[in-house]
Amino acid sequence: MSTEKHSKETVLAHGLGHMDEQHLGVIPGIFPSTTYERSADNSYPNGKIYTRDHNPNYEQPEQVLAALEKGEEAMLFSSGMSASISVFMSLKPGDHAIIPKVIYWSFRNWLLTFAKDWGIETTFVENGNIDAVKAAVRPGKTKLLWLETPANPTWEIEDISAWANIAKEADAVLAVDNTIATPLLCNPLELGADIVMHSATKYLNGHSDVLAGALVCKTKNAQWDKIRSIRASGGAVLGPFEAWLLMRGMRTLSVRVNQASSNALSFARAFEQHPLVEEVLYPGLESFKGHELAKKQMQGGFGGMLSIRIKGGEQAAIDVAANLQLIKRATSLGGVESLVEHRASVEGEGTPCPDDLLRISIGIESADDLIADFSQALTHINK
Repeated sequence: MSTEKHSKETVLAHGLGHMDEQHLGVIPGIFPSTTYERSADNSYPNGKIYTRDHNPNYEQPEQVLAALEKGEEAMLFSSGMSASISVFMSLKPGDHAIIPKVIYWSFRNWLLTFAKDWGIETTFVENGNIDAVKAAVRPGKTKLLWLETPANPTWEIEDISAWANIAKEADAVLAVDNTIATPLLCNPLELGADIVMHSATKYLNGHSDVLAGALVCKTKNAQWDKIRSIRASGGAVLGPFEAWLLMRGMRTLSVRVNQASSNALSFARAFEQHPLVEEVLYPGLESFKGHELAKKQMQGGFGGMLSIRIKGGEQAAIDVAANLQLIKRATSLGGVESLVEHRASVEGEGTPCPDDLLRISIGIESADDLIADFSQALTHINK
């Protein structure tokens, strides 16, 4: 299937046209074999040696994701964390990286805890402050700029093109976590990024039943080859069934993201002026600080993630979450069901997250039902 001729929605629905060629099934099968036979001349005619490096079930989601992100190649990983860490592991001891302060908390913790042990130096800068990024560059040492936009869980928008210009001047790589926007709403490689990361557990899978990650490169090079070697040697790969489930989820990505984005905008507007709400953090609101930049970078919507700061502080926010009846209190995001979490409690000491903040992953339910559920939960404050 030609990706130039067809829309992203069609590419997803048809999975780039992959089929079960032996039986003519419209869906490819599951290939559980861990190893592959050599031919009589001692070669591997299909190019596959061992499932830690190759498996037929990796190929379709990798090719579809590369097409969606408009990159040269994609790689699946066992999780978003393993995908992210592999990029940093491809650096050399003494190399320097620049990262915004607000990013996915587990990865921020890894950087604070383990990156130094690998000999990687890191500088964290204020989100949305491009001058701070420029000032943090160490000529000859800065080799990686890493950003997440929108930034979890306060959803600041970073100017990808501006970061890309700084990376280019520093002869560094720009990697962008595109989990929240998804390739339907933003394509960082077109804005100058070199690598895109996805926690495929989230929107790409979309059903809260697969742990997976992915990287996409703009151009294959020596660093990309090193990342591939890190993945293979560390065994940070999916099982074939999980890869198959991931592809099944990806087929409905456009439907789910469009519905979640529409629901999130309606939800954000419903509580923007609520007397018990301190602030609604959602890039789709005109009142949001990064709204204009989000409009420029994100096409077709602003995603399904938002946060609401509750008047009355931490306990009030926890009380609201406790009284939700439809929205589930659980970690993660991007599934068909809506989830809520008091992030400061999860992140613990050192979190940059306000203690009155509830992070909400809006699903594909009726927006009216979600709004009604949150409205009734707000009535329990101070009861």
